[in-house]
Parts: sequence; structure tokens; C-alpha cells
Amino acid sequence: MTPPPLRVGNASGFYGDRFSALQEMLTGGELDVLTGDYLAELTMLILGRDRLKDPDAGYAKTFLRQLETTLGPALDRDVKIVTNAGGLNPAGLAAAIRDLAERLGLPARVAHVEGDDLTARAGELGLDGALTANAYLGAWGIAACLDAGADIVVTGRVTDASLVVGPAAAHFGWGREDYDALAGAVVAGHVIECGPQATGGNYAFFTEISDLRRPGFPIAVVEADGGSVITKHPGTGGAVTTGTVTAQLLYEITGSRYAGPDVTARFDTIRLTDDGPDRVRISGVRGEAPPPTLKVGCNRLGGFRNQVEFVLTGLDIEAKAELVKAQLGGFDAEWTLARGDRADAPVQEEASAVLRCVVRDSDPKAIGRAFSGAAIELALAGYPGFHVTAPPGAASPYGVFEAAYVDAGEVEHFAVLPDGRRRVIEPPSETREVTEVTEVTEVTDVPPPGPPPPSGPSRRMPLGTVVGARSGDKGGSANVGVWARTDEAWRWLAHMLTVEEFRRLLPETAPLPVTRHPLPNLRALNFVVDGLLGQGVASQARFDPQAKAVGEWLRSRHVDIPEALL
Repeated sequence: MTPPPLRVGNASGFYGDRFSALQEMLTGGELDVLTGDYLAELTMLILGRDRLKDPDAGYAKTFLRQLETTLGPALDRDVKIVTNAGGLNPAGLAAAIRDLAERLGLPARVAHVEGDDLTARAGELGLDGALTANAYLGAWGIAACLDAGADIVVTGRVTDASLVVGPAAAHFGWGREDYDALAGAVVAGHVIECGPQATGGNYAFFTEISDLRRPGFPIAVVEADGGSVITKHPGTGGAVTTGTVTAQLLYEITGSRYAGPDVTARFDTIRLTDDGPDRVRISGVRGEAPPPTLKVGCNRLGGFRNQVEFVLTGLDIEAKAELVKAQLGGFDAEWTLARGDRADAPVQEEASAVLRCVVRDSDPKAIGRAFSGAAIELALAGYPGFHVTAPPGAASPYGVFEAAYVDAGEVEHFAVLPDGRRRVIEPPSETREVTEVTEVTEVTDVPPPGPPPPSGPSRRMPLGTVVGARSGDKGGSANVGVWARTDEAWRWLAHMLTVEEFRRLLPETAPLPVTRHPLPNLRALNFVVDGLLGQGVASQARFDPQAKAVGEWLRSRHVDIPEALL
């Protein structure tokens, strides 16, 4: 007999997400499993610094506080909780949950997954100087914990989608080579992992959503074949549409093959259909054997940084900027001039530009008081109208992120069951290399969808008038997913938005490697820009360090749009 569909909800997309979401998801409707994603590249660095101060730290303390009022309701409703809030210390968080359950008089069975932390072996693996080095584990440790009767499963660094794949594999009894089903669950997990980004948050066409004041968190109703329906609890804000789901599918991906530790999901096989109000069906996902290696996220302390932002107002903005640069010439600085000013502005702020100066050094004293003092000493000796956005302060540390890869057999993956037994999770017996795109050009394995639309009258308008976009970070690279909402707009987009045109529209990307990946089933193109974010978000190489708004920048650029599409 086929098991019933599995209702998997999400209550956290990052460390710092809505505190009440766990309670809201447990009481808002039916669920079988509730997941929470607390980890990101930057979060691992923050937890690494916490662990330096206290070896017993390293996990998301917020989750433990959330459980104080939700553990009882979860047990009463028989909702399993699966979370990566264990961070760098999943055993520590699991022990703290047991202590909490005992204090509350609740019979919670707690299990955890470990083996991802490779920091102690960093030198052996060629990752010298790592503050944190964590392999992205898969779903089978989670599944083993649930099979052993766990009510709560705590993990460290697993892939975000594994929080959904593990419960689904345990529920349906999937095997290691049920690739299509596993790939379908990966896609469902990818959609709900970032919480309300699937229900209207950060959505390009947000003005079309009637109530976005407090969007609900998403639910994936996973079926036995790996297909799913994305939805949310009734009565919650936001919306689930093919657009909101498409936007999230394009978030932080590369090409058509989405490689993970258990399966490589073919994103070019995804099909989305409207399944009713706030319901979108995902079907047709195909899967392949996973690659032989695991990704390892490696964080290092890169040094120290300081910055000051000079406000330049009115006339001669460029000359004022050059004067500041000359006056602070004794520092090795990175300068950025953001021209937000406009002529004849009725509001002073609209007449002002911001000149950002960033300095870095291995010695915090060299860019601490010396830099701050030199900047402020210009107050009466610099350009007319001198002022800064905030007083400069002491230097602060910054991090450097690097993605490395190790053979899966080099990583010891364990499920620590509720009774304390340790179960070894073997690496996959079948693997398949994922062909990496190295040519800095358009990917041509998927042809454009037929001939370009016939020429006709056009209007010069923002690209976002007819297409959506969502962007994000992967280490030092940025991805920008762009999608059309009709077949006609997709034909135009696929022919118009070449790599050359993308670089023209976003000049900051012009000197960098850019790769285009078509995803016709989603009417989408995904662009990967290598190096735009320097050495990752923690290095703060640009003012939008996670590339969250690059897609909106692209949508704001003007192009000639056929009137037939407007």
C-alpha cells in the first residue's frame, strides 16, 4: 500500500528569521514534518567565532528558545522536527534539547547527525588555516534517525534540501538509487528552504500580491514518486503561484544539473502547473547518480576592515570625490562612488552622492584610529559640505569563504540514534561526474525556443516590465535567474538576453566570467557571474555582499521591448 503524501513545512530560512514561525506552523494547520534552515556561509563563520570563545557553543541558540513553547505542541500533534540548527555542534544542541525536554517533563526522542565537521582535518585535506570546514552531507543520516523513532533530528551542515529529502525517503521507503523520486524531493526542498521567499517574499512582482504584510511559510506536500505540491497554511499572508515558485527555483543555482550528495536533480526537467489557489504542482523531475565528491564550505579569518562613507552634495561631485581620494592617499583603499544625486533636487538627500572608502589590513591598529582620525581630520579642510553617514570606528574582522571538494569516502557520516547508538551512513555506491561549464560564453546545449519573434514596433522600457528576476550568492559568485511569464516573452528573452547584452546592462560584470544557462521548462535563463562578490559575503567586497538585489538592478535597466509583449 502506497503511503499517503507527506506534508513538510518550513519555519526558518536563516538564522534570525521570524521567531514565531515555529509556533505559527504548528498551530496553523496539518503537518507531518517541520523543518528549519538556520545555516548559511556567513552563519558558519559567525558560529565558528562563537566556538572560539566557548567550545560548547556553535549552534543556533534561537532554535532552543523557540522549542521552549513549541516542543509540547509538536509532540502532541506527532509532528517531527528536522533542523540544521546544530551548526558546528549538533551533539551539543541535541543534549540541550534533551535537557529542555526533561525540564518540561516531555518524552522527546532526540537524534542527531554528525561527521560534516572537517575542521580538525583541514590541513590534511589541503584547507590550511580554516576556522570552519564543513562537508555538505545528504539525507540518509536524517532518514536513519527518523526510522529509529526520533521526534527531533538535529544536523550540522547538510544540504538545505536534505531537510526535506530525509523525511520523504524515510516515509516512502525510497532506496539510494530511486533517483527520480529523490530529485523531486530535492526540488521541493529547494523551494521551501528559504521560507517565505516561496510565498511572495522578495518576489519581483510583489505589487500583484494582495497581502504581503506577513507572508506565511511554505509547505511541500511530497508524494510517493517525488512529485509535490507547494502550498501554505490557509489564512496566512502572501501567495503561492507559479511565479513565486519559479523565482525560488532560480535562487542560488548554476546550470540545469543541481548536484547534491545523494542525487543530481535535473532542473531542466521540472514542470510547474497551477493546482488551485495557493497550490503549485511540481512534476516530471528526473534525477541522476550524485557526483563522487562532497562540497566543503571553508571559512577563514581574512584580516580586518574599516570604512567611512563621505556624503558629497550638489555641484562638482566628481571633483569632490577626487579631492577626498587625494587627501586620504596614505591608505590602500577601495573607493566606490554611488551617484544617487540628481540635478535641481528639491530634497537635500536627493542632491547627494555617497563616496565609500574601504580599507583592509592584517593589523587592526593600522586601519583603526589612524584611519578614522585621518578621515575625520578632513572635516574642516576638505570639500564644501563635508559630512559622513556615521563616525568611523575601530577595525572589524572579516572572513573569506572558499568552496572545496573532497571524495565522499573521506567523510565519516554518522546518525546518532535516540538510544545513543551510532549508525554509519555509507557513501553512494554509484556516482556520476557532473560536467562543469568552464567556457566563458553562453551554454549552447539547449537551443533557443524557435526563431526570434517577428520584428515590430517596440518601446524603450525597464526590462522588469515583462520579466522577473531573483539573485543570490554562491561563495564569491553571484547568480541571476531571469524568467518570462508567457511563451512569447520567453522566445524574446531567450534571443535578446545574451551574455553580451547582460554585460552591457550590468557594467560591473563586464570584466568577469559570465555563463548563461537556459531552463526552457521554466521559461528562464540563469546567469552565473564569477568573482562579483570577491571572497564571499563575509569579505564584504561590495555594498550588496550577497548579490540579493542584482536581479532588481537588471530589471530596472531599459531595453527595447516589443509592444506585442506589453
